[in-house]
Amino acid sequence: MTVKFPQVRAMVFDAYGTLFDVGAAVVSCDDIAPPQRAVLAVLWRDKQLQYTWLRGLQKRHADFGQVTAEALDYALEATGLASPELRQRLLALYQTLEAYPEVSAALEALRVRGLVTAILSNGTPGMLRAAVEHAGISHLLDHVLSVEEVGVFKPAPEVYQLAVDRLGIPAQEIGFVSANGWDAYAASAFGFQVVWCNRAGQPAERLPGAPRAVVRGLGELPTLMAE
Repeated sequence: MTVKFPQVRAMVFDAYGTLFDVGAAVVSCDDIAPPQRAVLAVLWRDKQLQYTWLRGLQKRHADFGQVTAEALDYALEATGLASPELRQRLLALYQTLEAYPEVSAALEALRVRGLVTAILSNGTPGMLRAAVEHAGISHLLDHVLSVEEVGVFKPAPEVYQLAVDRLGIPAQEIGFVSANGWDAYAASAFGFQVVWCNRAGQPAERLPGAPRAVVRGLGELPTLMAE
């Protein structure tokens, strides 16, 4: 069944895991055995997110670059892969993560429909600029918003309010897309019309809020936004 979003004037995207493949940095390191690559990629991402949430609870904010490096240090030590060379290589690769193949076409189709497009991400402005430029999608985005403007990570409501304030559009007229279930549910609880890009087929979260639609890839978005 097609779910339509007639009131949506803007589509706001999470970046990491939604537009950009967070596993791409580790996958490209073919000098690491495949089983170790898989474990390292998952542990790095899990620790990265955990550290954002824990820092938020402690009110000890550090930017996403620092959090990403600290999470990597933990993951490398835990997997027995710690080395200065590999650490430096992975952090450099994280600056230019590959975009998912359907990203450009999906953004272009949404803009043709007259929608404002934006990123709202934990990433620092520099990290986001590097990723967007590497993916060649700068011209398809009206805004690139970083949590550094409010000094706290998602899912703090202040982050979602940043999109409302910067876009000048009420929450109920903003569509929000994330591949992270916790982010999708939090954005829905805030008041956005949410599409959960559930690539991995994960079960529903047991959290406040609920996505209005669930897709398996961003290529499905233009149809959802059809009038």
